[in-house]
Amino acid sequence: MTSIPQPTTLSSLATVRVGTLSRPKIDAVRLALEPYAKNFEVHGHGVASEVSEQPVGFAEIVRGARSRARAAYGTGPCDLAVGIEDGLVELSELGGEVLNVGAAVVTDGNREGLGFSSLFAYPPACVVPALESREPIGELFDALWNAHSRAEISSEPSGRSVGNIGLLTFGVLPRSEYGRHAVVCALIRLLHPEIYPPSRFSGEPLTAPPLNKASQHTSGKVFNE
Repeated sequence: MTSIPQPTTLSSLATVRVGTLSRPKIDAVRLALEPYAKNFEVHGHGVASEVSEQPVGFAEIVRGARSRARAAYGTGPCDLAVGIEDGLVELSELGGEVLNVGAAVVTDGNREGLGFSSLFAYPPACVVPALESREPIGELFDALWNAHSRAEISSEPSGRSVGNIGLLTFGVLPRSEYGRHAVVCALIRLLHPEIYPPSRFSGEPLTAPPLNKASQHTSGKVFNE
């Protein structure tokens, strides 16, 4: 059996900032980091994605995630910042199949990592207006789901709880777990800096106020700011 070494690169993480106030996305970051660090705080921040409400195409989706990560990094002292953005991609190699994908960008101010979640299909009734009018597909899906669901209708958008993917999978894959995969994959470049060059889409190093490393933190503690 192959021996897997224990990671040490992220073990000293103390403060992590996330470019969103969405609890499932913040939970995704916390869950992704828990195997690598024990004493850290996760702060959520409402920042602009700098892309449309309904991103389409890998370039726009990644741009949104990167904008969120970099904006979160600039909100205050931190060891790591994360941005998560979902959107639709049309796969011409598969006959134009349109799937949803989540992108995560992580940065420590010097290096950036990019990762993606798995892809899944929305009902066609949601996809057409999302592509043609750029209406947020999450809202379109909730309206469709509530119109066809026999369960009690919730007034809270599904994106704030289990997510659209959580409803479609009957809770097997909730939104936080779906996002966790993207964040873990984005962390790979930071976990192994000795074998990964800086990402080709990285820009100039970021700057943030100095961090007080001596402060005490509770493992995986989450804040919204």
